[in-house]
Amino acid sequence: MARSTDLLDRLAEDPARTALFLDVDGVLAPIAPRPDDARVPEKTRGELRRLHTRYALVACISGRAGADAARIVGVPELTYVGNHGLELEDGADEWAGRLHDFLSGTTWPRIEDKTLTAALHYRDSPDEAAAKRELDAIADRARAAGFIARYGRKVLELVPPLDANKGTAVRRLLSEQRLHRALYAGDDTTDLDAFEALEQLELGVRVAVASPEGPAALLEQADITVETPAELLQLLRRL
Repeated sequence: MARSTDLLDRLAEDPARTALFLDVDGVLAPIAPRPDDARVPEKTRGELRRLHTRYALVACISGRAGADAARIVGVPELTYVGNHGLELEDGADEWAGRLHDFLSGTTWPRIEDKTLTAALHYRDSPDEAAAKRELDAIADRARAAGFIARYGRKVLELVPPLDANKGTAVRRLLSEQRLHRALYAGDDTTDLDAFEALEQLELGVRVAVASPEGPAALLEQADITVETPAELLQLLRRL
């Protein structure tokens, strides 16, 4: 606890040179059975508004489309980057068309089409093992079509093979604003790239929101671990 307190206090000493990067689902917003039902609690929104007035940058880095992440968070003043950082990259338009064609020929009950990426959810499927076998076949087809297919928290994600991820988004935003101090909070495999992006900073604080579905590597690499989005809110109030 002492180390956690020290790191947060050091960040809070110089907010004008510090960025806060936050994932949305499972971090700011509790995981919902249906992605469309996810919402950031009003108390957390109020805290984000306060942090926006205090820190050089408060950005939400999400697997959702940026506009959808903004809707879920409900604080338009913040910076939003969606699709695991792909929205900041050139060359994404071609892959958006290829993804549209692939999804048109794919049957799955819960496809979240994010234009540049897609998430095929199997949370609450009556037979998760059978669902996973079906998704494995879809993943094989997606890889044959050139996409990256990877599993997250009860979801198969389809992503273009572009050199972009949450880490490249973090690096770009830090470079644009010439910031060398940052906190990143995440809960899933794709957040590991963002953790890595903080390694060479003057001060980088990696926060993991733990869950039974999250990767062990996230907890191993984190400087601070919290158990729930509500606990993350308590952490943010220290900044």
